[in-house]
Amino acid sequence: MHTDTERCVRAVQSKDARFDGWFFTAVLTTRIYCRPSCPVVPPKPENMTFYPSAAACQQAGFRACKRCRPDTSPGSPEWNARADTVARAMRLIRDGVVDRDGVPGLASRLGYSTRQIERQLRAELGAGPLALARAQRAQTARVLIETTALPMAEIAFAAGFSSIRTFNGTVREVFALAPGELRTRAARRPGARGANGAGPGTPGVITLRLPFRTPLNPDNLFGHLAATAVPGVEEWRGGAYRRTLRLPYGTGVVALAPRPDHIACRLLLTDTRDLTIAISRCRWLLDLDADPVAVDEQLRTDPLLRPLVDKAPGRRVPRTVDAAEFAVRAVLGQQVSTAAARTHAARLVTAHGEPVDDPEGGLTRLFPTPEALAGLDPEALALPRSRRTTLTTLVSALADGALALGVDSDWEEARAGLSALPGFGPWTVEVIAMRALGDPDAFLPTDLGTRRAAAGLGLPATPAALTAHAAAWRPWRAYAVQYLWATDDHPINHLPHDEKVPA
Repeated sequence: MHTDTERCVRAVQSKDARFDGWFFTAVLTTRIYCRPSCPVVPPKPENMTFYPSAAACQQAGFRACKRCRPDTSPGSPEWNARADTVARAMRLIRDGVVDRDGVPGLASRLGYSTRQIERQLRAELGAGPLALARAQRAQTARVLIETTALPMAEIAFAAGFSSIRTFNGTVREVFALAPGELRTRAARRPGARGANGAGPGTPGVITLRLPFRTPLNPDNLFGHLAATAVPGVEEWRGGAYRRTLRLPYGTGVVALAPRPDHIACRLLLTDTRDLTIAISRCRWLLDLDADPVAVDEQLRTDPLLRPLVDKAPGRRVPRTVDAAEFAVRAVLGQQVSTAAARTHAARLVTAHGEPVDDPEGGLTRLFPTPEALAGLDPEALALPRSRRTTLTTLVSALADGALALGVDSDWEEARAGLSALPGFGPWTVEVIAMRALGDPDAFLPTDLGTRRAAAGLGLPATPAALTAHAAAWRPWRAYAVQYLWATDDHPINHLPHDEKVPA
C-alpha cells in the first residue's frame, strides 16, 4: 500500500487508524516517522514519504514519533493472509528466529539462501532481516524499560542486543531518548503504576497492552479458548484467559483479557529473553493483526451472511500458541464432544506434561511435546484403535521431523503432509490449517456446526455445494466459519458467565 501515495495521504489526513501497521509516514522536515492515525496536525503532502515497515523508516534515518509511538501499532495483516516466502519470513522474524539463529537460521527454515532472503525482503519491505529484527529488538527493549523494574543491563540482553553499548545507541537512535529517559517519561503518564507496571507483590510480571484493529468481537474468540481449555494448561480466571507457554529459553504463564481498545496482557516468564516470542504468540493466538474491515466487507457481499456480520462484526479466528499441540488436540477431538476432547487431552497432560509453577492461579503443566508423546503406549489411550493409530503416527512424524508445523509452514505442503497420515480426513486437515497454521481461507464444509448453520440460513446443504457457494467468500472463508458457528448457542460463542469482564 505504501506505493499508493494518494491513498496514503488521504489516510493520514483523516487519521484513519485502520491503516496503522499497513504503512508508516516519514516526515522529511522533522525526520520523524508516524502511524497514519498520529494525533498531531498532518504534515504537508509534499513533506510526506511512505514506508512499508518501521525498520525501513529507521534505516532511512527517521526516528519514532513520541506522540503516536508507531513502533507499537498492530502488525501488518498482510503477513497473516499470505503464505509466500516474504510472509513466512516476517512471521519467523516476529517469532525471534533471527535473534536466536541469525539470518542463516532464518534462510534454513525457509529453504533459501541468505542472499535470496535478503533480496526478497529488501524488495518488498525496504529493509533486510537484520534491520527488521533490530526494529523488533528496539520495541522489546521499550516494553521492558517502560513496564518492568529490570536493570538496563538485563534489559539489553533480554531484548536480544549483543552489548549494552549497542542497546543504548539503538534506543537513542530510534526513540531520540536515552533508556533512562524513556523510563522516566513512562512513569509520568496518567495511570502509570510504578516501574514494574504491575504493582507490588508481583516480581517478574510484565504487563502490557496488545493493540488491535477495531472492531473486535471477543465472544467467540475468548469463548472458544475458554470452552476448550485443557485443565492444568489453560483456564478462565478473573475475567482472563490464562495458559502456560513453552518458550525457547524457559517457560511462561500468560493472562489475556479483552478491553474495548486493547487486550490486557500479563506475562510471567522464567527468562525475559522470551518476551518477544511470547508477545508474538499471544498476538497470533488471538489473531490481533487481522484487518476486520477488509474481512467483513468481503463477507457482507453475500446477502445470507450480511445479517450475521452486521449483528456482531469483527470476529477473529481463535488460534494456538503451538501448532504441534493443536494438531494433537485436533486428533483427540475427532468425532467427540468438546468435553470429551478436553478429558482426553487432560489425561495426556497429567501423564506426560512438564510441571510449571503458577503463583497466581491454577495452572500446573505444559502441554507435552511430540517427543514426550512419541513413546506412549497406545494401549493406555482410552481411544478407539483407529484413533490411537492416528495419534501415534502423528506424534512420531512430528517428533522425527517428517512433518513440520509452525508459523513458517507452507500451507499447501502442510496440508499434503497431514493428508498422507492415516486417519486424517478433510475436517482434521482444515481445522489444523485454520487454527494452527493460520490460513485465513481454510474451510470446514463437513463440520456439523457449519452444516447446521448453513441449513438455518438457507445456504446449500451438501459439502460440495456449500464449498462452491463459499468461493465468493475467499480468501476469508475461515472467518465465515466463525460467523456460521456463532449462530449456535454453544459455549464456544460466549464469554464465561461465571466471571464478569472488567470494563
